[in-house]
Amino acid sequence: MTTIYYENDADIQRIKDKKIAVIGYGSQGHAHALNIQDSGLDVRIGLHEGSRSKAKAEADGLRVVSVAEAAQEADMIMVVIPDPIQGNVYEEQIAPNLKPGNTLMFAHGFNVRYGFIIAPDAVDVSMVAPKAPGHRVREVFIEGSGVPALVAIHQDTSGQALANALAYAKAIGSTRAGVLETTFAEETETDLFGEQTILCGGVSELVKAGFETLVDAGYQPEIAYFECLHELKLIVDLMYQGGLNYMRYSVSDTAEWGDYKSGQRVITDETKAAMKKILADIQSGAFAEEWMDEYHGGGKIYYERRRNEQTQQLETVGKELRKMMTFLDAKEIS
Repeated sequence: MTTIYYENDADIQRIKDKKIAVIGYGSQGHAHALNIQDSGLDVRIGLHEGSRSKAKAEADGLRVVSVAEAAQEADMIMVVIPDPIQGNVYEEQIAPNLKPGNTLMFAHGFNVRYGFIIAPDAVDVSMVAPKAPGHRVREVFIEGSGVPALVAIHQDTSGQALANALAYAKAIGSTRAGVLETTFAEETETDLFGEQTILCGGVSELVKAGFETLVDAGYQPEIAYFECLHELKLIVDLMYQGGLNYMRYSVSDTAEWGDYKSGQRVITDETKAAMKKILADIQSGAFAEEWMDEYHGGGKIYYERRRNEQTQQLETVGKELRKMMTFLDAKEIS
């Protein structure tokens, strides 16, 4: 059974006198820092020279210093910058400033799991990973609640790594909802698998395949867009609220029967075999190595694929249709 920690399992007083550095001020970084500040803790933001986030962080009432200075000052360092650059930033600006007894923290286990960051034995290494985008972490905290999070300990030099990580989780509001204990490997591997096979890769390809099937059969692209992309949110919201059972309870009997009749014709044994191969590549580190090589090699394939995806018919049709729906607060990428 999963071990879950709540408010009474965490003592924020453990880190009341510690200096905390949040490295990065993006989606997760801003939420962590502001929640920590509101919890009465001593926090500063570490950013690279010329960062566009500096003005925003300062406007939010936070002190901003260089990454190196933040690491040098801090007792606890939470790293929430993008995966591909964490290794270099760590080696150049964080590692030289680590002191025995420090806690090095992450909101995702990628770099530790695959050995791109190897911390010295004299520091604790832990993870607190909220299971929501940063803006939601902040919104829910302000409302007086919190989002669930994962906690993991990679290195417990002090013997207090878990207790300190839980205190940090309490400071950002996650013990209000529940903090599940895991490992760096489990968090990283399941996170990557979910992104690639379902949440991003799987859903994207399923939507595109459905749209193209209808358009190729002569149906209007606008109608295909509504059926294959727009209405997806309605179904996912039902799943989010009550699982597959609630979704099936809420849709029509015809839709439920279609679910049972045709779902397995789309997601076949071959699909599951492909998922197993994707998981194997994640577990072996093959995906991580390929991604780091692609990113640090200039990202030619990555950026070309991004450009091609942004100009496909599904996107151009959707851009026009979203203009009709003022309630959406539609977002467009230029």
